[in-house]
Formats: sequence, structure tokens, C-alpha cells
Amino acid sequence: LGPNHPHTLSSRNNLASAYQAAGQLDKAINLHQQNLEDSIRILGPNHPETLSSRNNLANTYQTVGKLDEAIELHQQNLKDVETLHGPSHPHTLSSRNNLASTYQAAGQLDKAIALQESTLNAQLHTLGPNHPDTLITRINLASIYQAAGRLDEAVKLHEQNLEDSIRIMGPNHPYTLNSCDNLAYAYQDTGRFNEAIPLYEQNLRDRTRVLGPNHPDTLTSRNNLAYAYQAAGRLNEAIPMFEQTLDDCTRILGPHHPHTLTSRNNLASAYRAAGRIEEAEALFKTPSDSVNEQNGTNDDPDQETSH
Repeated sequence: LGPNHPHTLSSRNNLASAYQAAGQLDKAINLHQQNLEDSIRILGPNHPETLSSRNNLANTYQTVGKLDEAIELHQQNLKDVETLHGPSHPHTLSSRNNLASTYQAAGQLDKAIALQESTLNAQLHTLGPNHPDTLITRINLASIYQAAGRLDEAVKLHEQNLEDSIRIMGPNHPYTLNSCDNLAYAYQDTGRFNEAIPLYEQNLRDRTRVLGPNHPDTLTSRNNLAYAYQAAGRLNEAIPMFEQTLDDCTRILGPHHPHTLTSRNNLASAYRAAGRIEEAEALFKTPSDSVNEQNGTNDDPDQETSH
């Protein structure tokens, strides 16, 4: 087919996404950059494949913390998608959702809330309250409320979303499992550990049964439950779970994957909280690309949510 064939561009896009999923972020960025340049040259700036390439590059930039670059690309993508499809098209609403998520990651919460609220209102009008995209936006808006300290509003949205997800998609659907995890996190954030921990425990059982013990979402659930145990002062339960999560992440995802580095950071923090300082320091020093570089701190555990 040759390097300029649309199928080749699509395959390269898929390979870059696979690199990202595997934690090979430098390879993913290089391939996404090349693919975006080629898509613009061959297909034009407004072709759907070009818009997809730009969106994927922006998402990868966000993953590695290059938030200014991610915001710029998402802003351009939203402008082009809106020109191509109109302001109420699902693709446009999805692009607005992506930009709001990046604003949140950059700490621009006022912009994120305003954009996400307007997106939710548009989806309620265009798609209806039961559409999966509407549920996802509600999850994301609740997450931003939570980050902004608007915890009562966040909890109400998460509770509504879990109820709707169970009713519309069933108790075992990935969206439902994500909604359960996010509600547990919101309860934890408000100090309601007696409600958060049973939800985390149920979600871990459900994800293990539905997705399997080695699925990344299952690993995230185990990490989050261990984190909640630690926050509730139950270190004897948290540490073995963090140890298992680190072993599994290393085996399944590799030692340098961001989830593996987060797991190592969390186990080290739990060791330190338990007074096991030498074991904590040993984890902080390995591997060569440190947890500190990947996650910003090695003093506090990191929670991985399912927004």
C-alpha cells in the first residue's frame, strides 16, 4: 500500500496507541507526531483521520504531563471538529469533553467545570439522559467538582451515575464498574470510609470476575482498595495488597509502566507509614526512572481513578 495510503496511516495510529497502552510513551509520541504530520499532508487538516491523530497525540501529551501542548491540540481539534460537524454533533461534544479533561489535569478547574457543564447540558438535549456519552460526561463533571472541593455535588452526581449505569447497562458493564469505583473514591474523599471500602471491595470482586485478575482495571481496583485501607489506618491489610499489585503490574505491564511506578510509590509510602523505612527507601531508589519523575512525588500514595 505504501507509506501514504490511508490504511497505513490508520495502522500507524493503532500502533502508536498500542505503544501508549504498553507504557512506551516516547515511541507513542514519536509515532503520533509522524502520523499527524502525514495525515495533514496527505488527507488534509479536517479529515476525520487527521482529527483522530491530533486527538491521540494530545491524549499522549497529557499522559506524560505536557499539558500546554495537549491543551493547544485539543483546542485546535475542537475548533476543527465543530467546523466540520457543527456544535451539537457527538464528535464535537466528545472533543469538548477531552478539552475539559485536559483543563482539569492542568488545574484550570473553572474552565474545566464551565466546559463540562455546557457539554452535559448539550448531551442531555441532544442525546438524552440515558446515552453512554451523557453518563461519561456526568462522571467527568463529578470528578472535576471533587477536584474543586465541591464534594457534596460530586457525591450526588456519582450516586446518580452509578444508579443509572446499573439500570441502563447492567451491573457488570465497564461503565458501571467505573462508576462504582468513582463513587467509592468520592466517599473516601469525604471521609466516609465505612461506605467507601465496601464499594471498593465489591468492585474488586466484580472486576476480577468480569475482566479477569490481570486486567489493568482490576489492578487499579486493587490499588484503590489498598489505598483506602491505608487511609483508614488499616496498614496490615493495605501492605499485602500493595505488594501483590506491584508484583502483578511488574509482571503484566513491565517495570517501567506508569501504573507499575505508581504501585511502587504506593507500596513505599505504606512501608514508610508502617515504620519500615529501609524497605521504603529501597523501593524509591529503583528502577532508574524513578517514581518521583513519573508521578510528581514520592511522599504520598497515588490513587488511580476510573474517570
